[in-house]
Amino acid sequence: MNQRIFFNEVVTRDGFQIEPEFVPTDAKVQLVDALSQCGYAKIEVTSFTSPKAIPMLRDAEEVMGRIRRAPGVEYTVLVPNLRGAERAMESRADELNLVMSTSETHNLANLRMPREKSFAALSEVIRVVDGRTPVNVSLSTAFGCPMEGDVPQEVVLGWARRFADLGVRGLTICDTTGMAHPQQVARMCEEAQRRFPALQLTLHFHNTRGMGLANVLAAVRAGIVRFDGSLGGLGGCPYAPGASGNISSEDTVHMLQAMDHDTGIDLAKLLQLARALPEIVGHGVPGQVAKAGPSTQLHPAPAYVAELRAAA
Repeated sequence: MNQRIFFNEVVTRDGFQIEPEFVPTDAKVQLVDALSQCGYAKIEVTSFTSPKAIPMLRDAEEVMGRIRRAPGVEYTVLVPNLRGAERAMESRADELNLVMSTSETHNLANLRMPREKSFAALSEVIRVVDGRTPVNVSLSTAFGCPMEGDVPQEVVLGWARRFADLGVRGLTICDTTGMAHPQQVARMCEEAQRRFPALQLTLHFHNTRGMGLANVLAAVRAGIVRFDGSLGGLGGCPYAPGASGNISSEDTVHMLQAMDHDTGIDLAKLLQLARALPEIVGHGVPGQVAKAGPSTQLHPAPAYVAELRAAA
């Protein structure tokens, strides 16, 4: 058995945030409760942002208040500012996920402020939280920006250093628009681990250009053991042109389990949820394994096949 891989499911936050039709609160709660039984390390439940900015997640408090929390699962939430952090802590979030972009242009489009102002605001959140709730920082467009092009690795790791020095627990390196390639991912992962051995490092990939699973594999081979994924491959950044969905959780788990990695995930349960997802959102989803079924390594042949072979 290869190294243990830990998954953070982001469908009810990152996956739902750009859906055009509001997903009912009951459906969100039921989905989080079902995902809690699948073996995830973390579930990013919602975002405590302005309801005007992200109407889909205007029910954040209600969802957090109604979910059934499973032992061993951390329920994390995205927070954009101090007010969001206060709301999240009142809702008993297990982790606060703070976000800023490593690209100035994307940060202006997404957060309506320059990077230094974002850093100052997030620094204040970290100071006020003061260790009462673990903090993770997600650095967007870490592998390229659709408006600016390449984002130098040193720029990304420079921001990572500034947050590490503030005492955050974790750092998520995000390929927000699916611009990464495996060689680039390997370099980033190796250097990030060398510089920040105490940080809980997570990789967040999108499959915009079809390289999502290849990038996961490159990160695993570089030593990364934590990944974000979205059920069915839902999601995308509303402020990044051409940013299609996240990597599909079930496709990624299927790949890694086929390669003998321990993911802790019950793939059969996860596939049932992936197959039910189109009815929740009202359209098809990109995930492939839910449609095709698991490969033979993970899906033993029916008994009648063994009987046919024995009779041959």
